[in-house]
Amino acid sequence: MKKPDGKVVLLGDMNVGKTSLLHRYMERRFQETVSTVGGAFYLKQWGPYNISIWDTAGREQFHGLGSMYCRGAAAVILTYDVNSLQSLTELEERFLALTDSASADCIFAIVGNKVDLSDDCTLPLDENRPEKSGASCGSKVRKQVHAEDAIALYKKILKYKMLDEKDVPAAEKMCFETSAKTGYKVDYLFETVFDMVVPIIVRQKAEGPPQTVDITDYKPAKRTKSAVMKNKNVP
Repeated sequence: MKKPDGKVVLLGDMNVGKTSLLHRYMERRFQETVSTVGGAFYLKQWGPYNISIWDTAGREQFHGLGSMYCRGAAAVILTYDVNSLQSLTELEERFLALTDSASADCIFAIVGNKVDLSDDCTLPLDENRPEKSGASCGSKVRKQVHAEDAIALYKKILKYKMLDEKDVPAAEKMCFETSAKTGYKVDYLFETVFDMVVPIIVRQKAEGPPQTVDITDYKPAKRTKSAVMKNKNVP
């Protein structure tokens, strides 16, 4: 197992689709999943660098593990369900403080998943999955979270982190809407984040030893074909 050069962590309440997003990107498919217990990760090569992508449990009983998984993270993807305002509220109330252990120059992405289920059901052209472009939803639910809500949260995060808007990526660039089920904008999300993580990796390597822990010392369960690893230890 190669040592990761940087870490990306997905945070968010249970049932917002964190695991499904990761499966869609890494395995190119959608599957109904059960709630993550502890954490799981994939290793993605991006250019000359290896980036670990950590999926975390959203259940309240595993909440305390979040800060451990965020330790030294170069990016955090805060995920909510566009059809649940509460899931967005939870990001600020329950999950934001967990990112205190992330890298000082950590970047944040705000991701609204499950757009395929909303009453805005005709999805724009999807360059990732053209066969699904313009598809209509079968059963609709009322969309509760809109782009301006996500942008407002992003600005609250900057205030919480005491960051100047001039020194970080613009809110409009870091707020995404996706569908793990259809693949809509999933590639765009992860690849945008990876491109932003690379300069952080370069900077951290220049400054000294990486902040991520060497995962090669762990002895996780037997790897599956997808190379996803289940592990309750701290990354």
